[in-house]
Amino acid sequence: MDRAKVRLYVDHPLGAGQTVPLDRDQANYLFNVMRMGPGDAVALFNGHAGEWRAEVVTGNKRNGVLACVGQSAPQMDPPDLWLIFAPIKKARTDFIVEKAAEMGARRIVPVLTEFTNSERVRVDRLQAHCVEAAEQCGGTYVPEVAEPLRLEALLRDWPEERQLMFCDEALVGGSAGLPDAGGPWAILIGPEGGFSEGERARLRGLPFAHPVSLGPRILRADTAAVAAMTLWQNALGDWH
Repeated sequence: MDRAKVRLYVDHPLGAGQTVPLDRDQANYLFNVMRMGPGDAVALFNGHAGEWRAEVVTGNKRNGVLACVGQSAPQMDPPDLWLIFAPIKKARTDFIVEKAAEMGARRIVPVLTEFTNSERVRVDRLQAHCVEAAEQCGGTYVPEVAEPLRLEALLRDWPEERQLMFCDEALVGGSAGLPDAGGPWAILIGPEGGFSEGERARLRGLPFAHPVSLGPRILRADTAAVAAMTLWQNALGDWH
């Protein structure tokens, strides 16, 4: 089945013959911005049922109804990987969240460290960026954006079966140091000022934490997030 060019995330069950109501924003996008009409095809996904080809039944700028015709792609869930990062400037935080969604993070966790210089985080806005990233990149899964946590609280309640790759700028120029271990993982990216000595010592003392280098140069936090996910996905994820 040909895949429709316009993709839309919906919080609604999907299946053969299922009708899907549209909210005002979705209707405005399809019928005002994209100029779609009855019979036109839209690709729908809800994060757990794959992608479905649907057709416009009725629609105007305020509401509308689509009808599922058939599944156009199976559900593809990412590896059990969390991306944990210290929030930075708004546009660069948005970039980190969008790229994490595109590259296969299952959960995204903002963390507040000693040197975090941007503590205001709007989870609803970041979640919307995840939805937009999945719509644009052809994904069928939308990662959850968690409420921000202090690093000490995150580590205190850490599930010990989950391995933690923490990107340590003090190791610049060293080997990657990523162990070949299966199971659930997380990646931790520090703030623009890096981890404090106390935080670094705490992390190095944890049996599930693995400090790694991201190459011979110190990277900006947003670049480090992409580099770290690339490293992990290539070594342990679904890229190999």
